Amino acid sequence: MTTTPPALHTSALTSLPLLARGKVRDNYAVGQDRLLMVASDRLSAFDVILGEPIPGKGALLTQMALFWFDKLGHICPNHLTGEAPESAVTTAEIPQVVGRSMLVKRLKPIPVEAVVRGYLAGSGWQEYQNTRSVCGVALPEGLQNASKLPEPIFTPAAKAEVGEHDENISYEQVVQVVGPELAAQIKKLSIEIYQAAAAYALTKGIIIADTKFEFGLDDNGTLTLMDEVLTPDSSRYWPIEGYEAAFAAGQNPPSYDKQFVRDWLEAVRINGKPWDKTAPSPRLPPDVIAKTAAKYQEAMTRLTA
Repeated sequence: MTTTPPALHTSALTSLPLLARGKVRDNYAVGQDRLLMVASDRLSAFDVILGEPIPGKGALLTQMALFWFDKLGHICPNHLTGEAPESAVTTAEIPQVVGRSMLVKRLKPIPVEAVVRGYLAGSGWQEYQNTRSVCGVALPEGLQNASKLPEPIFTPAAKAEVGEHDENISYEQVVQVVGPELAAQIKKLSIEIYQAAAAYALTKGIIIADTKFEFGLDDNGTLTLMDEVLTPDSSRYWPIEGYEAAFAAGQNPPSYDKQFVRDWLEAVRINGKPWDKTAPSPRLPPDVIAKTAAKYQEAMTRLTA
């Protein structure tokens, strides 16, 4: 009989220097040239880290990221070293690391979220209603929530500190930050990776509505895919069988990502008032935690079946 390992909200490794705690990952220095990235079971929504972990989430995110890094390696180099994460910690710390970590190259991060949208949803839908564009990209009239776009668009965001909201920016602003040559390379690679992943996912009955990538530069200046990639935390995953009915009704399609939790948080009332999307967050009930864990698991199962 197998048992599910206990949920890990926050790692506590003492054998390595802690560099940063993100919304989900805890990053530790391994020498001067590598990082140990530990995917916790934390969940963030509206840029607020929720108090309750989702059991098994960190391991699933890691498995999914490794799956996509392997499948997309021919398009773009990534930050994986190929070394076992357990080799970087003490024996006593292995339970915090095993199955949920990546030992990766230390890169110079590019301070831009490389967002690609194939469908209109979330903040993109909100912006379109006001301007008929997203991040300066003009779109046709007559689109609605969850509309498929004529072609994928690059809609970058400025990376925010933990607890702050990422801010949508224009491609011209990316050029100002990183220069025209690197901006063009990031845009081209991001769209290419998204198209390859979306085409594969569709064969498994999953629509990847949008996603965000993070890139860094190695010591040779090579653009390298880093952090996580194409997980339900960084992407909007919709099961194909629920899409048409939701689209026809003008609703958010059912999802495998944390939209399920976002919708619950939007609906919950605290003393009769909506949550103001600042910490602390409302406490997630056990059934929401269980359903969220099941959605992450189903996404992984369908993708790799």
